[in-house]
Amino acid sequence: MDLFSLNDVQIQGIASYKQIVIEEGRTTFICGKSGCGKSTLLKLLNASISPDRGEINYRGKPIANYNTVLLRRDVILLSQNVFLFDNTIRNNFVQFYGYREQTPPTDEKIAEFLQLCSISLSLDTNCQELSGGERQRVFVAICLSFLPKVLMLDEPTSALDDSTSEALIFNLKGYCVKNKITLIAVTHDKLLAQRYADTIINME
Repeated sequence: MDLFSLNDVQIQGIASYKQIVIEEGRTTFICGKSGCGKSTLLKLLNASISPDRGEINYRGKPIANYNTVLLRRDVILLSQNVFLFDNTIRNNFVQFYGYREQTPPTDEKIAEFLQLCSISLSLDTNCQELSGGERQRVFVAICLSFLPKVLMLDEPTSALDDSTSEALIFNLKGYCVKNKITLIAVTHDKLLAQRYADTIINME
């Protein structure tokens, strides 16, 4: 089933997309040179920005017809610049869950999601002490714990070494397949895309 479809979409002076289809339940990697509109495409898919022209459909309906707050809870986008509170890892989970008025996960569940994202740190670690790559993975763990319908990642391995990148994507794909989450990732790493993508969209 088509999850997203774009027809003749254009953002003046930034990018244009003639026809793109992303299937539900598959892992899709988006590749291409810098400046070709990869990150902009992700923002279009969760209505963070709107096109000047064209049609974007989500599950067969115009994306403009959806409540944007509810849409972004189902279709989570993790940009390259992540936001974490100057607090412990545990309290970051608690605060993000508080915004959604949901009960935060137990310490055991938090640890499981951190392990999925190749993080082995105490939950009492202050996020100010983390490296860029560690902050990025903690934020991925938080977003993944919400069990969205779609998880979109913009260059999730840009601050990671090869072995950590491999472990992260391997774990994320396995978890998303098991839990019926559609995974969409922008990457410059063509080898990583070839190993883990069900579909690769090459943009020019």
